[in-house]
Amino acid sequence: MADETRVGVDVGGTFTDVALLTAEDRLVTAKVPSTADQSVGVVDGIEKACAEAGVDPREVGAFTHAMTVSVNALLEADGARTALVTTEGFRDVLEIGRQARPDLYDLSVERPAPLVPRRRRFEVTERATEAGIETPVDEEEVRELADEIRACGAESVAVSLLHAYRHPENERAVAEVLREELDAPVSASHEVLAEFREFERTSTTAVDAYVTPAIDAYIGRLEERAAELGVPTPRIMQANGGLASASTVREHAVTTTMSGPAAGVVGAAQTETTDDLAGLVTFDMGGTSSDVSLVRDGEGERTTDAEINGHPIRSPMVDVNTVGAGGGSIAWVDAGNALRVGPRSSGADPGPACYGRGGTEPTVTDANVVLGYIGGSSALGGELSLDVEAAHDALAGLADEAGLDDALAAARGVYRVANANMARAIRSVTVERGHDPRRFGLVAFGGAGPMHAAALADGLDIGTVVVPRACGVLSAYGLLAADEKHDSVRTLRSPLAAVDVAAVEAAYDGLCDDVLADVQTPADAAVSRAADLRYDGQSFELTVPVGETFDPDAVAERFHEAHESAYGYRLSDPVELVNLRSTSVVERGTLDVTYGAVGEARKDTREAFFDDGFRETPVYAREGLDVGDDVSGPAVLEQHESTVVVPPAWRGTVGADGTLTLTRGGDER
Repeated sequence: MADETRVGVDVGGTFTDVALLTAEDRLVTAKVPSTADQSVGVVDGIEKACAEAGVDPREVGAFTHAMTVSVNALLEADGARTALVTTEGFRDVLEIGRQARPDLYDLSVERPAPLVPRRRRFEVTERATEAGIETPVDEEEVRELADEIRACGAESVAVSLLHAYRHPENERAVAEVLREELDAPVSASHEVLAEFREFERTSTTAVDAYVTPAIDAYIGRLEERAAELGVPTPRIMQANGGLASASTVREHAVTTTMSGPAAGVVGAAQTETTDDLAGLVTFDMGGTSSDVSLVRDGEGERTTDAEINGHPIRSPMVDVNTVGAGGGSIAWVDAGNALRVGPRSSGADPGPACYGRGGTEPTVTDANVVLGYIGGSSALGGELSLDVEAAHDALAGLADEAGLDDALAAARGVYRVANANMARAIRSVTVERGHDPRRFGLVAFGGAGPMHAAALADGLDIGTVVVPRACGVLSAYGLLAADEKHDSVRTLRSPLAAVDVAAVEAAYDGLCDDVLADVQTPADAAVSRAADLRYDGQSFELTVPVGETFDPDAVAERFHEAHESAYGYRLSDPVELVNLRSTSVVERGTLDVTYGAVGEARKDTREAFFDDGFRETPVYAREGLDVGDDVSGPAVLEQHESTVVVPPAWRGTVGADGTLTLTRGGDER
């Protein structure tokens, strides 16, 4: 039994999702439209969930939160006016980058503009090498520089000096002076990412500075509204799949860039499945986009390399691939008369045409209405009155533009194109990384995911689809179970055979202090160690675990095994140690949610399109299905925040925690 009432809130592009777990282990969920000021929708959602659960908000003992503030700032180019301070001669590192072309054969392709334009990039006289400081910083020069930064109207400052990852003394001095002189936040690269590769470090530091004011202002508003409501100060989901305090996140804003998708992967990892699967492919289809990832051995796959809107971010995060295909994604016809879906979305306002809020453009949700998958009380448990005629009109207009027969033909095309986009994303995290998707189960969640999951699984030859009970709000549900987690990294390059073990252990001691500094209860934290290694001459590294003592031979063997697993071979070449990593985790424990059927299961029937025609399809209230109940396709299962489509030849079974497991081979009606 839970020892307190917990609430988790995840803000998406269209809806804000809430999961509330009472002290008696009863799960209550809610979904409300997202608002321009996300904190307003968050409070609306908490109030709604508390009212449904019969809980006073002041009884909530823990509030966890995932948001899209930082990623929206990057996608919409709406972050702070940022200045950058670099070593003399390196002013243009951020713009030069790696010279990687977004499209190799497009001669007219335009790279995204750097977050900091050249007029707000400044140089300081200093020089550090890996061996130490050669030219110290002149503080008077930095104070003069502060005047220039103030004059350019900068709202935030990034400082990234050459080799500051190894010897940060100069960078620390610059940051301290700027913090004294300026009324603006200052992000220093040795605090954001103490890792070599000046472009990635500079880009990550610039992103941190760019989103910090927005994160700081948002969390400030949210804390005020939470206090007025009587709920605790929120703890924030980071991109690494772990929680951190609001104060920690305000100091390290870049860690929030994939906050919501990370929470969804954590929720999917909580799903009960059979032991014969190699892992899970997570499939989160919301209103604006679809996110896919892998869960193996109960943990989401992690990466340290990501790119958002063309801006590299090097920070530990759950490895999520995002495509612009969600329920609100708008269908259109390109110059070659081909049907396309997304990435533009109708959002929450006006939303799809079928919402009856003034939207007229055809969306994936409108296609699902025309196909009969959504109908009656499907939309938000009946809180939205579906305008079926508007959906048909929107798809009929698309049909005319694309030269298709009618609205049904357009709806079928939209459904297939959206599925093809999402299937490519799933292949990118499975087949393209050496994993056979047929050995995995597909966990479907998000408001639209369970409608498309079985069709996707058919196309990928996946035989098991898992639909969690809280599938419509799984990211919010994942927040209830997420651990507290903090990461730190430090570059220490050396041939592994000649490594100074004492220096390595001293560096790990420092990293341990770093990752424990922000932990609320350090005595409860478990600290793990890892290292990035590569063969001599390689450009990129693999991360392997390191035990309580650093044994070069054991670490080398782990690297050889990891390289063989990833690339199919190992070499006898010398191994180079590159980075040391440390992670602290305070486990929160798995969720123990009670489940039992409520009300009648069978609702009615309606015409839904499968294969080559409409079929009279039974419609069930999912909450009316009890543990052990079976449902044979074709069928539609409606619940408050989502709809599950069970095609012919598929069968669904309800598990002990309310999870619905779909398998191919069900009796076809």
